[in-house]
Amino acid sequence: LEGRVAELDGIVFHAKLGTVGEKAARIEKLAGWIGARMGNADADAVSRAARLAKADLVTGMVGEFPELQGIMGRYYALDGGEDAAVADAIAEHYSPLGPTDRCPTAPVSVVVALADKIDTLVGFFAIGETPTGSKDPFALRRAALGVIRLIIENDIRLPLLDVFTVALASMPEQVQARGAPSGKTLGSTLLPFFADRLKVHLREDGVRHDLIAAIFELGGEDDLLRLLARVNALAGFLGSDDGANLLVGYRRASNILRVEEKKDGVSYDAAPEAARLAEPAETALFEALNKAEGRMTAALKVEDFAGAMVALATLRAPIDQFFDDVTVNADDAVLRINRLRLLARVRAAMGTVADFSKVEG
Repeated sequence: LEGRVAELDGIVFHAKLGTVGEKAARIEKLAGWIGARMGNADADAVSRAARLAKADLVTGMVGEFPELQGIMGRYYALDGGEDAAVADAIAEHYSPLGPTDRCPTAPVSVVVALADKIDTLVGFFAIGETPTGSKDPFALRRAALGVIRLIIENDIRLPLLDVFTVALASMPEQVQARGAPSGKTLGSTLLPFFADRLKVHLREDGVRHDLIAAIFELGGEDDLLRLLARVNALAGFLGSDDGANLLVGYRRASNILRVEEKKDGVSYDAAPEAARLAEPAETALFEALNKAEGRMTAALKVEDFAGAMVALATLRAPIDQFFDDVTVNADDAVLRINRLRLLARVRAAMGTVADFSKVEG
């Protein structure tokens, strides 16, 4: 296989993304970075497998039977004395090809498979060749689903925005010359694409798509395992009496704020003043928010998402009592403004754990 690597420079991968040889070199570089982050894959084996992964494409056997790509590479690698982990990674780096295809689990195979798919996704998104409607000529949806399965099924913590940035830096000069987006800018289109694929993938497991949206809309979440943990915590919370009732309270507060902010032409996001709390239920909600916000912040910092939901649940009773006892739109303008600000604080506090406006039902 080593003797065939140079021939890959004679195969065009895509006019704007260079040759298969250039892609193989990018995969090798990206795989090294991903492997270092994962920490459980032998670096030399990763480099070797990435370098040789595409070499069987120029063999007569794969030329005649394209469906054997990767499979023949494994045989050639073993015949050439390559390590078994390298040979297996060559065979498995195209996987998983679909939702029912077996997902690689060997560390070297996982790293090279991730690098290959992410390089493809970043490259095509960087040149604006993205799927539209039912058209997906470069199988980018399949590639994204493959990345999702590799990450979730192997419990990999991988910051996708960082990976996109690393992959983008290796793209051909013509991509850079046309003003390729930054990793962060690219992420603004690629991450939602991943979120959509994740919704489809998790639907089979009974995970609600609106809960994925509720977490994703917070922004900045590029760790799929962490996103999934947050979704699961939210699902558990909304399945409880406190969660279901608090969602009702959130909607009531949001609806009042939407109407009053539109009518007044201002936002009530400013902090409420403790000195202007006239009713016991106002004071109780204000104090409950102080405690809950601190606990939620601490829990989120250590990724204790279930703990954040427990802290959020403490708001249920004081919010219910507030709506029972307090007239938000009081005749006293000062009281009214302060109460609207208190509701805005409820909205903001709940918004730190999920965008509850995205929750359906």
